[in-house]
Amino acid sequence: MLSEIIKYFQTSSGEYFTYLEQHLWLSFSALIISMIIALPIGYLGSRNKFVAAFCQTFSQLLRIIPSLALLFILIPFIGTGFIPALISLVVLALPPLIVNTILGFNEVPQTFSEVGLSLGMNQFQLLKQISFPLALPYILNGIKLALVEIIASATLATYIGAGGLGTLIFTGLGLYKMQYVVIGAVSVALLSLISMWLMDFLIRKAEKHDKNNY
Repeated sequence: MLSEIIKYFQTSSGEYFTYLEQHLWLSFSALIISMIIALPIGYLGSRNKFVAAFCQTFSQLLRIIPSLALLFILIPFIGTGFIPALISLVVLALPPLIVNTILGFNEVPQTFSEVGLSLGMNQFQLLKQISFPLALPYILNGIKLALVEIIASATLATYIGAGGLGTLIFTGLGLYKMQYVVIGAVSVALLSLISMWLMDFLIRKAEKHDKNNY
């Protein structure tokens, strides 16, 4: 098995890095789009109970839908390829981002906002200088959960022609070449672990910053 894996990288390293690039591009595109959607909604949810209740219900409903089912649901409407895979991953990433953003802003002590208002801050200044920095560890935790979900689910995007590391896994299963399966699966696992370690580092930095400044 090890010799076959080494031989693959010697002969097909270009192919591997193409799949890796596709996987990373799809994953980070989905993360950025989902953050653009979820963070404003999460902030509104922290300030409006009706929006918060709707977001919580919507997030619970999204979590029920399996990743593969969501991919196939979109095929009749927008076909196969990158775009339906991107939309599916964005939808899957929204629940942890929205829920953790609401939680983060709700955890900001009310006294901090009152002090800011007494100093003459407007709502934008409160958000920029007090609310967002204090909510940031929770938001980063939501980003971590969403990113790991995206990286893992992007493997299934191969089924609808979006490429990525899942191509290696499903090609290996189809051709009974386990070295492909191992390379693809280990690569996805490593990407998930690296993402978790990086986000945990950023969360610790944000928490340390809050302790030092507030």
